[in-house]
Amino acid sequence: MDQDEGLTAVDNIVTQFSTYEDFLDSQITTVDLYYLEDESLARQLVELGYRGTGDIIKREDFEARKAAIEIARLAERTQKKALTSAGKDLQDNFLKALAVREEDNRNGKVSSVIFIRDKNSHGQEVSGYIDYAHRLKTEDFEVYFTGKKRLLPKSTDLSFYNWDSQIAVCNSSPNYQVISDNPEGLLFKYKRDRKILNVDPKAPPGDNSSRIPIQTELYTQTIIFDHISRRKT
Repeated sequence: MDQDEGLTAVDNIVTQFSTYEDFLDSQITTVDLYYLEDESLARQLVELGYRGTGDIIKREDFEARKAAIEIARLAERTQKKALTSAGKDLQDNFLKALAVREEDNRNGKVSSVIFIRDKNSHGQEVSGYIDYAHRLKTEDFEVYFTGKKRLLPKSTDLSFYNWDSQIAVCNSSPNYQVISDNPEGLLFKYKRDRKILNVDPKAPPGDNSSRIPIQTELYTQTIIFDHISRRKT
């Protein structure tokens, strides 16, 4: 039996029985109980391999695998619960695009940078680049997916520019290093694999990256850059 088959056999046993004692009991025959007259002793003999009707696994292997399966189940449930876009009736293409990317940005499979250009609540035109995964960790996106608020660039994002006041700000995030001294324009270096994301519309976005303009009724202009890290974690 190879390692994968062994794990599958253990998993089958672990999911079938609530406790290790329940598993031991399943291996005890009526004949064993008749001669031993002691259920506790019968369990001990099964655990030691002297009795039993099937494959025997060690108590520590059973309990370790049981714990691992439970942790994985809770993590999956938490991840699904954490998706703020789940169950929302989204009509606009931009919100749909964010919803499609939410889970992968939360778990690190994809890192998306969002470009938005529009007017703020004061009627001033603003634009900027947003680290979607970082914003998801630091904000509750429920208000955006329900339409209570509009997602707009902030002065704390990767970049922010107010076209009326001429205020320009750049900030590195936990995922990206901002390279602002490039003569051709802004560059973002993804910290996990050190690949460069080029947001210049006249240039390719870079290795393992894509540039997707989104047609939306909510903003003047939106673009989503998706980067897939090839570095093994």
